Amino acid sequence: MKKKKILSVTLATCLVMSTLAGCGGSKEDSGSANSTPGSTADSSSSGSADNAAASGDSAPAVSLDSLPAAVGEGPIAASPDFYASTDLSDPYTVNMYLIGDTPNDWEKVLGMVNDYLEPYNTDLAVTFMSWSDYQTMYSLVLAGGEQVDLIFTAPWCYMYTEAAKGSFYELTDDFIANYMPLANKYQDKDSWSETTLSGKTIAVPSNVAAAMGKIVAIRQDLADKHGIGELKTWDDYMNFMITMGEKETPESGIYGLASSVDNNELWDVYRQQFDTFLALDSDYFDMIYSWDGDLPTADEITMTYETDWFRAYAKDMKTLADAGCWSRSALTNTVTDDDAFGALQGASIAWNGSVITYVKQAEQSEGVKCALYDLTTDHFVGCEAFSNNDMAIAAGSKNPERAAMVLDLIKFDTYLNRLLILGVEGEHYSIDDEGYYTELDKSTDYAAYAISASWAIKNDDLHEAGADPRMQAISDAWGERVENNPTITFVFDTTPVDSYVAAVKVVLDDYVPMLELGLVDDVDKTLDEMIQKCYDSGLQNVKDEFKTQYEAWYATR
Repeated sequence: MKKKKILSVTLATCLVMSTLAGCGGSKEDSGSANSTPGSTADSSSSGSADNAAASGDSAPAVSLDSLPAAVGEGPIAASPDFYASTDLSDPYTVNMYLIGDTPNDWEKVLGMVNDYLEPYNTDLAVTFMSWSDYQTMYSLVLAGGEQVDLIFTAPWCYMYTEAAKGSFYELTDDFIANYMPLANKYQDKDSWSETTLSGKTIAVPSNVAAAMGKIVAIRQDLADKHGIGELKTWDDYMNFMITMGEKETPESGIYGLASSVDNNELWDVYRQQFDTFLALDSDYFDMIYSWDGDLPTADEITMTYETDWFRAYAKDMKTLADAGCWSRSALTNTVTDDDAFGALQGASIAWNGSVITYVKQAEQSEGVKCALYDLTTDHFVGCEAFSNNDMAIAAGSKNPERAAMVLDLIKFDTYLNRLLILGVEGEHYSIDDEGYYTELDKSTDYAAYAISASWAIKNDDLHEAGADPRMQAISDAWGERVENNPTITFVFDTTPVDSYVAAVKVVLDDYVPMLELGLVDDVDKTLDEMIQKCYDSGLQNVKDEFKTQYEAWYATR
């Protein structure tokens, strides 16, 4: 989908600890997910780094046996001696590119990072590509205009598109063993397959896979004002939205949902009613199926927009648009629905546990009361994949070994990891002996998981103390309903049909946002027109290739 994505369970951790990590981070998802060059083989069986932890051919000069056996079993303190294979004789600045906004106290945190890196004769320089700019800048940066060593990536942030271009440095078993000894020791061995594409590992995934349900947050004070109680179903949410559009917006100017660009996150909430998973999650080009407990056959997977589910959703969106639930200029809005909710311009948002960040922002205003609702309590909850947030070494890095060392350190050295994820201890947060952290007053200048790197370097050793009880209640309720997407390791190689894929995406980019926003005169006519144009652009060729590759993968299950 065009936003954040979805594998196995570390429940309460993700939802309270991910905040903006969103199990996905930005709400602007781009890139050609599940599209890679090379072979059509199952990435889980062909991964070059899949057995890196067991590799004994290369090893650091200094034993790591004195370190804790696993992350969370004690502090991990690295040493330059661990990186004997890396030439540290000359100073080097590792340039890291991230997406998102720059925290107020970033320079202070970065200064402390660089103080810690002095024994390694290394500096870290960081460039933030803002939410409004990264879609334009990301590919240009990797195309050679800038010196890049490390870069945040994800299935929703160009990972597959850039992998197809050869933009990322390959992480072989020997490279990981020699230059990333901590990752070699501590990275979950099951995670590597998710960033191994056509036999090449191109990024280091996060070290946490957790529940990733989609929910809505609303202005409960406005619901109460208009006699609306608890929301339990999609129809309840529709009623809330229409009431806001017809009664609240004309009075206060607050939209039911201050939509921006599309309503893709709301689509994710909607489709949970039908127990769906995505077998291809590639910008708007998605292949979907309803999961009944068995691995789907190729014939059970179809393009999202050919389903009755999406057609019904698009009609609901037109109903809401016609009721004035969002601006008629929503297609070009530059303020996200999340930020608008936090600024009291919207009465609801849809996303994952990250909504709590914006709920807290809104509730700083006197009289504002918010509520969180899971509208699909009788259905399964999907999981975030390890690969939902990743860090890659750029293929054009002048010193990939030094970049690997810095990534290894920020990912697993306890001091650096906490510094980048939580900020300065005693100033932005406090933490107890069991790894439960509490944000302090200064956290407004550096919030937990505020930068995209923190989503990719997260392990399972940090938990928020005193988590918001509303989100905790939802998280707890998900415990027995979590399911893994059984097609997560299938990777669609679009190389044979790249030109058709590109042509179809042009059509989808033109039509899907306005359908998701209900900004069309006739849903059926517009949707049929879009689908026909997709077939005119070569959709059948893409579907045939997808089926061929999927059936070959399916036969190995």
